[in-house]
Amino acid sequence: MIHIVFNESEVELMQQVIQLDETLAGEVIQIRDDFAVGPLAGIDTEEGWQARLDWWRMISAGSPYSSDLVGSFDDRETVKQIKAKLDENPTEELWIWMGQNQHDVMGYYWLMPQFREYQGRVMILYLNNLPFINEKGHIFYPSWLSEIQPKEFTKAKKLARPVTLSEFEIDPDEWRKIAEENAIVRILEGGKKIAGKEESFYDIEILKNITGEWQKATRVLTNTLHRMKIKTGDIFIMWRMKSLINEGKIEVTGDAGKAWKDFDVRKTEGKQGEIAFEKEEANY
Repeated sequence: MIHIVFNESEVELMQQVIQLDETLAGEVIQIRDDFAVGPLAGIDTEEGWQARLDWWRMISAGSPYSSDLVGSFDDRETVKQIKAKLDENPTEELWIWMGQNQHDVMGYYWLMPQFREYQGRVMILYLNNLPFINEKGHIFYPSWLSEIQPKEFTKAKKLARPVTLSEFEIDPDEWRKIAEENAIVRILEGGKKIAGKEESFYDIEILKNITGEWQKATRVLTNTLHRMKIKTGDIFIMWRMKSLINEGKIEVTGDAGKAWKDFDVRKTEGKQGEIAFEKEEANY
């Protein structure tokens, strides 16, 4: 049994789950790219893949992550390794775990065309619209696997089912459609329905957390990530904050072109700042 997850925190989570339930014993593998943002046109070609890497390098400028992070992994190679394991052991199954969010669903869509030949051995566990018990004993509906207690996964495993032949026909077509649309932001509208949005989609969330007082950009970033309902990554949000600075919608002191911690931000004073916020709110 090979488990696929789409977030780093879920690798350790699944290892904890396996310790609680030996019937789930197997290797846990992460697909690391976030296909919910960024260019996808021609991604099945070397040129398209490189264009995506270049985009990630551009928006990662000044981030606290290693400068070699982009390009340090290749999910295509991960897929090749998984296929080799499936070929070596005809009884091996692939279990794909998804929460109800665009990050996981887009990772699933990317995988589908690549595992069609293994139909019957690819299992899906899509934990959408399902109630779970949190640490306080309350019922809630998680959007991310990391919100679920390890012991609750014993129930979740019962939901595993094979990806159907029909899904292996339809979902790769949906992936191609999404890739050809090439929106920079993609959100989940329910089920597995993905909708493309403009790159400015999250700007209103940033502007909500900008005040008339100077704040560290990293503080605005943290507040935005914590409060926003439709989640995305910190690199994307910081890139958009810098874009709003360049557009004059946010004032800056310090050097926004350097490290994230090296500049402060505040709401643009006067009518221009009010118009910027109202315009973004109207577009949201």
